[in-house]
Amino acid sequence: MRAGDLESGEGWISPRRALEGARAHRRLQRSRPADYQAEVSLVRETVVGDIVLRVQGRADGVLIRPDGVILEEIKTVAGGLEPAPDPLHWAQAKIYAAMYVAEHGLDHIEIQLTYIHIESGETAVFRQSFPAAELAELFAKAVVEYAEWERDRLQWGRLRDGSIATLPFPHSRYRPGQRALAVAVFRTLEKSGRLFAEAPTGIGKTISVLYPALKALGRGHVGRLFYLTAKTVGRTLAEKAIADLRASGLRLRSLTLTAREKICFKPDQPCDPRTCPFAHGYYDRIRDAVREAVAGETLTRPAVEAAARRHQVCPFELSLEVSLWVDAIIGDYNYVFDPQACLKRHFAEGPTDFAFLVDEAHNLVDRGREMFSAELDLEEIRQVRRMVRQPLPGCARALDQVCKAFRAWRANASAGASDAAPGPLAWATPDYPAELPADLRRFLEAAEASLAQDRASTFREPLRELYFRTLDFLRILEIYDDRYVTLTEARGQQMRLRLFCLDPSARIREALDRGKSAVFFSATLSPMDYFRKTIGGDGQDACMRLPSPFAQGHLGVLIADHVRTEYRHRARSEDDVAAAIASFVTARPGNYLVYFPSYQYLDQVRKRFELATSGIPIRCQSPGMAETEREAFLALFDSPHPQGQVGFAVMGGLFGEAIDLAGDRLIGVAVVGVGLPQVGLERDAIRAYFQRTNRAGFDFAYRFPGLNRVLQAAGRLIRSETDRGLVLLIDARFAEEKYRRLLPSWWSPIPVHSASEIDCQARRFWEDAAP
Repeated sequence: MRAGDLESGEGWISPRRALEGARAHRRLQRSRPADYQAEVSLVRETVVGDIVLRVQGRADGVLIRPDGVILEEIKTVAGGLEPAPDPLHWAQAKIYAAMYVAEHGLDHIEIQLTYIHIESGETAVFRQSFPAAELAELFAKAVVEYAEWERDRLQWGRLRDGSIATLPFPHSRYRPGQRALAVAVFRTLEKSGRLFAEAPTGIGKTISVLYPALKALGRGHVGRLFYLTAKTVGRTLAEKAIADLRASGLRLRSLTLTAREKICFKPDQPCDPRTCPFAHGYYDRIRDAVREAVAGETLTRPAVEAAARRHQVCPFELSLEVSLWVDAIIGDYNYVFDPQACLKRHFAEGPTDFAFLVDEAHNLVDRGREMFSAELDLEEIRQVRRMVRQPLPGCARALDQVCKAFRAWRANASAGASDAAPGPLAWATPDYPAELPADLRRFLEAAEASLAQDRASTFREPLRELYFRTLDFLRILEIYDDRYVTLTEARGQQMRLRLFCLDPSARIREALDRGKSAVFFSATLSPMDYFRKTIGGDGQDACMRLPSPFAQGHLGVLIADHVRTEYRHRARSEDDVAAAIASFVTARPGNYLVYFPSYQYLDQVRKRFELATSGIPIRCQSPGMAETEREAFLALFDSPHPQGQVGFAVMGGLFGEAIDLAGDRLIGVAVVGVGLPQVGLERDAIRAYFQRTNRAGFDFAYRFPGLNRVLQAAGRLIRSETDRGLVLLIDARFAEEKYRRLLPSWWSPIPVHSASEIDCQARRFWEDAAP
């Protein structure tokens, strides 16, 4: 029954005010006469064709008087009290009234809509009498329309399940390891469990997880699939896998969710129905748009955009509406795990029967830390303060106090620091500025009054952004415990305060509890115990590690143990690294990728490599590459060069994972260093936490994440049964037991002690690999 604009701003209530709104409800209810009944439960079952609907809810209040019955619905507002009630509120109250008169045999009833201002307590009351017949007609119309949608859902479910029951595996045969993975996934979903699976590149993880998950969906073990991934390429692979299954007979409604800022038709404008035609009248057109969209079954980003344009509705909001009517949702981790971005329309009612399929799960550790952290920047606060100084003096005064709290926090830290300490001041503490939360809440209260009025202004959008950033900051403070530290960075007049999540496992586990089962899978999930601990698992969860599906001789691994690349050795090692790479890539001309720990080191080695070789084309990754630059970098590998060609990239960056260069597009990968993350305030805080909790601080903060980057880089090789490839690991630490034991068990690394040995062993590998 909803109609009109999207986010019109009328009656705008901040998320922070939900609890206050409930309190206002109760205060008003307590002020009613003694015979007033509050929170009256209403239940009615009605038959619509072959469907029985159970409609239930709670009316805010019922007052039985000698001259009739009054049913009251209470609404809280933060802005001004409107002269007329919202038609949607009338509709809600009428549904309750229809149920009440049917249960009690009344021929009419009075409905009272009461609006209460959340701060002043001022009320606006609207009352009207309705005959039972009119209410019954409204109720019947509503349930008939709802039943049409539910009937479609049930009929679709039967069609879908029938197609799944006869669905064959989309390839002629299973690769080694695929069947074992598929069986483990199905059993996990069947038993409502969790599985951690490491499956090397080339097994075909995506189809090996999706196929059994669909079988579990068809048998009713799960109600909806969420395929979650951190990168666009992961979403693309999931879409392709479903397309392959459709070609084999699958009927499935699948949706790919795209971030609001990427799919928005008016990215340079605020989300305002006064300026955006896709928000104006949105609810008048959305139902037809949803019907058309779900009928298409394949809801990729282009399909969503096309339906949104045809019906002139916001594409992002359309995708959220459609998500309630599909069988599988493909999207970023944040739609399930992020407390701010998760799909509340799916999870608001408590635990579900959904299955979470978490692709490239090794990324969830750092993404989890990001999702459960929050920060405030003093410069942003000052900018907003300047903008609102004249129009919103109360808001500016509140921000004055916030700035004062920042300065006091810095002054206290500076007093304990050495005067001779150069550069910016940075520190980590288990506590945070004690007075800051109260100051921030006062700012929220002052900002809400302006935001609720929904008036166009130059400061509205910056104020709104700071409002929600502050709200996130306070939400994190509510769960702040010994898994957090406060990181402060100050340089000149700049200052940043960050509530940093050291261990996201508890928060991820809470998100997992919203579903029924979960599968975490990746080519690099070692050490398994590390990932299980940091992304919400426990000792009861199943784990499996599969070997490479390809013959061992297809991949060669060399360890250049004569080179040390620790930071203190880098200047002295540049010539040796360049010589090692030159020997590696000249043993057989072809396409190579070389990964470095930093851009600076990459550039220094590149200069020496160019002196050591001639005529070999080189392309280097650079910071902040645009999409066209990324495409140009990868295009290097599309065509051969007589002398071969080399790409220099940074570990953990754009080209460190999720790129597919099969066959001769890539024949060798060199990795310089053991991939340790850069030493810094955050990493040192993580190290201290895990050293305190399980005596493995360096491993959890540096060694394990570093080796994961190395293995991801090496995983760019060997994508099919016919591929051959050679990996060169350049660092003496790879030969040490504490690093070597972390390498895949199916690798047989050969130590090489000089550039000449690299050349010799590389040539021997290619001779043996020749058909």
